[in-house]
Amino acid sequence: MKVMFTPKEYARLLELAHLGLQVITGHQGRETPAAQRYAEIEQRLFELATPLGCADLVDVGGDGRLVPSEKIFDDERLGKIVGDHNNDVFWHELVALLSDRDLATEQARQSLSGKGGPPIDADTRLRELEDDYWGEFEKNDLANVILLRGGRG
Repeated sequence: MKVMFTPKEYARLLELAHLGLQVITGHQGRETPAAQRYAEIEQRLFELATPLGCADLVDVGGDGRLVPSEKIFDDERLGKIVGDHNNDVFWHELVALLSDRDLATEQARQSLSGKGGPPIDADTRLRELEDDYWGEFEKNDLANVILLRGGRG
């Protein structure tokens, strides 16, 4: 199979590969199994950069492997995409963790109280807790978050 790209299209493909690897490697680095899974295809893409008119997007790293050039790393558009992604992941993870924690606390309290009553509908209650946290964070950001060091609220 033969695929043809204009230099502009290939540059976008390299940007897409860079963004994908930023998500895969995250803060864990390039030595993770997930990153290694894509290392060979990344090299193949970089090897084609020069013949496809995108040599300025690839450099040779200290270990001799091809790497994205500073032009890719310094691209404000790409930086904004990565920043927006990281921000989105942060808020979703924070809401999920806090909601899960609160649901587990409510379930434990109900169980330990011995009062019986109808069991908590976990899915419905989890959505309610998530909605409450989203509302709070959209209104106040982190202004009302208090960290109790060494304590368990």
